[in-house]
Amino acid sequence: MITSALRRELRILVRAKGSVINPLAFLLLSTMLFVIAAPALVDEASNRPSTLAAGILWTLVLLTQLLALDSMYRRDFDSGVLEQTLLNAQVPFVAVLIRILMQWLSTGFIIALCSPLLGIALGIAPKALLITLFSMLLGTPALSLLGSIGASVTVGFNRGGIILALLVLPLFLPTLIFGADMINAAQLGGSIMPQVYALGLISLISLAIAPFATLAGLRISLEMQ
Repeated sequence: MITSALRRELRILVRAKGSVINPLAFLLLSTMLFVIAAPALVDEASNRPSTLAAGILWTLVLLTQLLALDSMYRRDFDSGVLEQTLLNAQVPFVAVLIRILMQWLSTGFIIALCSPLLGIALGIAPKALLITLFSMLLGTPALSLLGSIGASVTVGFNRGGIILALLVLPLFLPTLIFGADMINAAQLGGSIMPQVYALGLISLISLAIAPFATLAGLRISLEMQ
C-alpha cells in the first residue's frame, strides 16, 4: 500500500510540475526584489552580522510554503479522488502522511537546498550558510506538517487562501523565530544548540499531531461537501 501510494504521488508530482516550479520561482523573485529594492538592508547584512537577512529569508520561505499549501489537497478534492482514497486506503493515516512527505520534498526540501544561495544574495555571513541549510532542513518539515492542517480544513472553500493564511501563519511563528535566531547565532559566533533543540522539538510535535488533525480536517471537509 505504501509503495503504491508513493508511486501515485510521484506520478502526480511529475505531471504537475507547476506545483514545484511556481513556489520556487516566487521565492527566487521575491528574494531578488529585496536585493534590488532594499540594497541598504543587504549591504548592512553583508558588512556586519545583522538580524535582517535571516528574518527576511525565513519570512519569504514561510510565504512560499503558504503559496504551495492551497493546492495540497484541492485537486484530489475537486475530482473526488480524495474521498475514494480515504475510503479505500487500509490505513488513511499513512496516505495523509505520504502526501505531506511529498509536499515537503517538492517545496521545503528544495528550498533548503537553495537556501545557501539565497543567503548569499541577502548577505548572510559565509560562515552561517551551512547553518542556514541546516535550519531549513529542521524547520521546513514543521511548516508542511502544520500547513497540512490548515489545507485540510479549507480545501472545501472556493476561496480559502485568505482563511488558510489566517489559520497557519500563527502556527508558523515559532518556526520563524527559532529558525532566524539560529542563523543569527551562527553569524555572531554563538551556540546554535538551543535553536536546534527547539526546531527539532517543533517538528517532532508537528509529526505527532498534524497527520491525525489533517485526517480529521479532510473528513470534516468531505462531510460538508
